[in-house]
This record gives sequence, C-alpha cells and structure tokens, in this order.
Amino acid sequence: LLRPLAVGDANELHSLWTHPDVRRYLWDGEIISHEQTLSVIATSTELFADQGYGLWGACRRDASDLIGFGGLWYFRDPPELELLYGVAAEHWHHGLATEVAGAVLRDAFERFDFAAVRASTDAPNVASVRVLEKLGMQLDKRATVGGRDTLFYRATRTAVMAEGSH
Repeated sequence: LLRPLAVGDANELHSLWTHPDVRRYLWDGEIISHEQTLSVIATSTELFADQGYGLWGACRRDASDLIGFGGLWYFRDPPELELLYGVAAEHWHHGLATEVAGAVLRDAFERFDFAAVRASTDAPNVASVRVLEKLGMQLDKRATVGGRDTLFYRATRTAVMAEGSH
C-alpha cells in the first residue's frame, strides 16, 4: 500500500534512509539528520497540497510498518521532476522496488497525464538500473554529476502504457 508520507513516519523513514546500504546511493553515503528527514516530509506534504504528488510511504497490506518509499521529486538546479523510490534493505530482492516505482510511474501517466517521466541513478547501482529497465524506461544520457557517474532514464507515456497492455 502507498500513502503520503507524514510526520508520524519520520522515525521509520529516518532509520531506512540512514541504513548504510540505502544511504549509499540515496544520500551519497551521507548520514542525514532527523531534521533533514522532517524537512523532506514537510516538502512532500506541500507538494501533495500544491501539485497532487510527492513522496509515498510503502507498507505491506497486512502491516503498517514502513518498508519503502516512492514518488515524484525535484532534483538539481534548475529543478527537474524525477521518479524516486527505495526499499529497506531487509526487503530487497522481492520485487518491491519495481512494484513501488511502477505504481508511481503509472500514477504519473494515468492521473496526471504526464507525457514523460525521468529518473536517474548512480551507474554502479545495478539494482536500480534493473528496476528502471523493468519499468520500460530507456537510457537517455550518461553524465558525471557531483563527481558521480550518473545514468539518466526517461519513459514516455505511450511506451509504458503500451507495454502495460501486453
């Protein structure tokens, strides 16, 4: 189940985001503060109010524990809206990242009628590359960003919706 992140998720989200395996790519290895987590939740709440999208918390249907997150988020300067997702390390290798990211991608195309959605990942993050490719996203470019080898992906509404109809 996906639900908008809320202040009540801060402790679980902070724990997920500061786990060494998760923060390695999500925060470039930085251990963020609890205040940064709260700031992201506040920004996401504002995005939902203003735009209708932001970051969702992912929970199993049978439990309320936060096991991941996904949504549309602004990166870089000037800001570019991108697909963002992640799953707690203990839930890796079960298809949950693909499920969360796929739900966000479908929402972007179906509810918001976006023509295209972008995503990026560090090149060494092969698990994330695999998720993006499973979703039907195409490699758009490769660049060094902040000293990191970064892959930029793009999915068009036409391609993803056609893929989903098979």
